[in-house]
Amino acid sequence: MKLTKYLFAAALAGAALSFTSCDSSKKESKGALGGNLAERSFVAPGEHDEFYAFVSGGFSGQLSVYGLPSGRLFKVIPVFSVDGEKAYGFNEETKAMLNTSYGFVPWGDSHHPDISQTDGVLDGRWVFINENNTPRIARISLETFETVEIIEIPNTAGNHSSAYVTDNTEYVIAGTRFSVPVPQRDMPINEYKGNFKGALSFLKVDPESGEMDLSFQIMMPGFDYDKAHPGRGKSHGWFFYTTYNTEEAHTLLEVNASQNDKDFIAAINWKKIEEYVANGGGKMMPAKYAHNIYSDETHTATSTMKTEVLTVEPKDVPGAIYFLPTPKSPHGCDVDPSGEYIVGSGKLSANVTVHSFTKMLDAIENEKFAGEAYGIPILNFEDVLAGTVVQPGLGPLHTEFDGKGNAYTTFFISSEVVKWKLGTWEVIDRKPTYYSVGHLMIPGGNSRKPFGKYLVAMNKITKDRYLPTGPEVTQSAQLYDITGDKMELLLDFPTVGEPHYAAGIPADLVAPNSKKYFKLEDNKHPYATLNEKDVKVVRDGNTVHVYMTMIRSHFAPDNIEGIQEGDKVYFHVTNLEQDYDVPHGISMIGANTSELLIMPGQTETFVWNANNQGVWPFYCTDFCSALHQEMQGYVRVSPKGSDVPLKWSLDDE
Repeated sequence: MKLTKYLFAAALAGAALSFTSCDSSKKESKGALGGNLAERSFVAPGEHDEFYAFVSGGFSGQLSVYGLPSGRLFKVIPVFSVDGEKAYGFNEETKAMLNTSYGFVPWGDSHHPDISQTDGVLDGRWVFINENNTPRIARISLETFETVEIIEIPNTAGNHSSAYVTDNTEYVIAGTRFSVPVPQRDMPINEYKGNFKGALSFLKVDPESGEMDLSFQIMMPGFDYDKAHPGRGKSHGWFFYTTYNTEEAHTLLEVNASQNDKDFIAAINWKKIEEYVANGGGKMMPAKYAHNIYSDETHTATSTMKTEVLTVEPKDVPGAIYFLPTPKSPHGCDVDPSGEYIVGSGKLSANVTVHSFTKMLDAIENEKFAGEAYGIPILNFEDVLAGTVVQPGLGPLHTEFDGKGNAYTTFFISSEVVKWKLGTWEVIDRKPTYYSVGHLMIPGGNSRKPFGKYLVAMNKITKDRYLPTGPEVTQSAQLYDITGDKMELLLDFPTVGEPHYAAGIPADLVAPNSKKYFKLEDNKHPYATLNEKDVKVVRDGNTVHVYMTMIRSHFAPDNIEGIQEGDKVYFHVTNLEQDYDVPHGISMIGANTSELLIMPGQTETFVWNANNQGVWPFYCTDFCSALHQEMQGYVRVSPKGSDVPLKWSLDDE
């Protein structure tokens, strides 16, 4: 009967979507982009956007950079997947970034970016983002807009409830979606209940360098851990995670994990656990995981394989972990800027539940418990309830805040964003999205200081919103003005991949610190050539190293002879430019790799196998000057054992 009801509800949702899809664009064609609404998202030629938006690429594994309010795409930052445009994962310097305990993994599923904070306010230093499939957390520098660190998360499967940072970026967290045997071992799947574990990982962040270290893992009961949010302000020192499948079902979860009337939000007092660990608590467990770091000095990534992790059992830290009952199959877990309200969005609930942090502390102090689960106290639902937003829509997912006392929640099934008032729980406004909205983002909307001017809705389905491109149409983001009492849709813009979440920040907190070029005097790459007079070609058996430079508009050397069939040739190429926005590229016929795109002052390497005799050209791939076409060269390959001497242009001969 429950399955029938569920399928009937899904069918109604599909019918509602089809109905909306058929005529909504006609109704809106002269509204959303008519009049002065379009002007409010227009950024004139030569002018800059007010905000950066960092939008996850989902199954692309990347992170895209857009401007708001224009919706213009500025850059795609390669993170968990190889990228041909920038040779990320192809050149010798970045291959190590994609190293894992499973080997080289050139694909990822990026979900939730979060920007570093100081005192709960965005500081614009780094973006952290999770990889779902091969559990990893990455750190992107907002000085270079490049990935500078990736750490793999052991004992985890489906790294979904991450990556989120605490008020002072003390920690970034990684919570498992799928519980698994810990340590991994062969066991019957039907013995799941009581035997599988859900690891919640806390990565300590160095306040100066930003470098991460896996500090400890909490071995939680075998539920699914879906989303998370750090405490803010008064609740700083806590972390909150939604859970589903508290039934611990292991088959047909669509039905079997929807039996309980309530699941939980897990409240973790990380400061208490941090103190426990500092005093020698916890147990080291063997665990193999990769930690990859890119250096701006050597322009090279290194990969270190770690072999153990500190684990903490909840029963060993009494008073650190509690369960807040939350209806039903909750997804989003969000905390308002004050830190008082904890919002749980039950996907199968008709209401949005809001918990009170103050009431939670009182319930803990007075032991107002409804029971326990695996030794973790369950608080009474009524004793921690702040209020309920009654029947605001169908399929609530995520909530963000504007800093003016308002909350905004997305509803997947009814395809809308709903604005409601904190404290009174009354619905103030609702606007349709096109269609099936997932996450939403207000710049700073998950921090203590939201910049409540715009809201971006990230939709899963677009149907008739764009020109057709075969069976799949681009995913879409929609920009709403939220400065007034009523939300106003200003703009649609396509997105890269399937965006899950985004993080937004005022441009003036990031742009002034953006790196213009890499100083040559700071280049510590072991194969860097910092002056054209120092170029050379060096043979070591069947391996040849070419120390090359590039500058508008020639390579040095541009002609190389004496390469023999069967040689392995490393081209170490340094861009000598010391001018902003003058990268150069290099590509070579027969190279089984991407072209290199080398920033001013940077050194990169590609490998070329001299498999065939002949004369083989290379050229610049990035238009750099009026003589760009003349920026080329040749490599001569002679028979194995040939007496053709090794020589190159600019050689002293």
